[in-house]
Amino acid sequence: MTPLERAWYRGSAWLVLLAPLEWLYRAIVARRREAYRTGRRTVWQPPVPVVVVGNLSVGGTGKSPLVAWLVRWLGDNGWRPGIVSRGYGGKAERYPLAVTAETPVAQSGDEPLMLARQTGVPLVVDPDRPRAARWLIEHAQCDIVVADDGLQHYALGRTLELVVMDVRRGLGNRRCLPRGPLREPLERLRDVDALIGNGGEVPLADDEEGAAPRFSLTLSPVAWRHLASGERHPVEHPPFGPGESVAALAGIGHPQRFFDTLEALGIAHEKHAFGDHHRFSAADLPREAAVVIMTAKDAVKCTDFVDDRCWALDVEARPEPAFVAWWAERVEGWKRDQGLHPTSVSEGPAGASR
Repeated sequence: MTPLERAWYRGSAWLVLLAPLEWLYRAIVARRREAYRTGRRTVWQPPVPVVVVGNLSVGGTGKSPLVAWLVRWLGDNGWRPGIVSRGYGGKAERYPLAVTAETPVAQSGDEPLMLARQTGVPLVVDPDRPRAARWLIEHAQCDIVVADDGLQHYALGRTLELVVMDVRRGLGNRRCLPRGPLREPLERLRDVDALIGNGGEVPLADDEEGAAPRFSLTLSPVAWRHLASGERHPVEHPPFGPGESVAALAGIGHPQRFFDTLEALGIAHEKHAFGDHHRFSAADLPREAAVVIMTAKDAVKCTDFVDDRCWALDVEARPEPAFVAWWAERVEGWKRDQGLHPTSVSEGPAGASR
């Protein structure tokens, strides 16, 4: 966590000095959103449903695991989902970029490559999200699009907005950038369709959130994955002994969440925190550790130089049953609107809450 981020979440008094910049930022955000709302800027509404999974604050909240859960659920229930992403941290020679399990992470970015490998659904990276959605519809025949992030990218019309919050971190001092961690003012939550707390109840009072329903999800560890061989072990049976020295690497928005998960599993470890989307190299692997554990998001950036010590801890999102029922009701409504025959609705993909 950077010094500025620590100040946001501690409510440091000196941040008041940034108030003029916050006012300027809020004015720019409001003017931009109004331009899309009034038609001064073009919004492209695809001919298929679009679900945006985003967050209000900077940093990781657990969006990507929820995206993976949603597209698995959709596939299990007769849809042909596709994912669009900005591809932060990657740079391709041309866009749109269709991402597969073999795409170089330097082109795709870490989260898109992770999602492509986890889900197997068509995934396109493009700074121009409407162009990415068009590609999925025209070339992959997707009949529903899920946007990983993109709450603030209004050029792509959307059918449903889901906002994920990290319950433990909350929203800091609830101020906008750069005085606080918010990308948009708190009032923006009055317009979204649902708020989902990662780790428990959404940390907002009723008058702050508006009328949007609130749900919760947990990120549950499911397997240890050996990076060199692909071998997997159940999370209950670590493939290393209690006496071995373990180094834990995390280059995600909130590294402490990963370290806390390891502690809950009883894995004693030495912490190695890096910035979000950190570009790993072999020099980042601690030489003295007998075992090196990292997140799935970080693992896709280490394929070329991992050794036999390296493992990833795979996790899955498990939304509460109330969310699954709420989500299923809306999806079936879209299917009827499109003139498709509703299929029987399952309660979720493998690993979901029942």
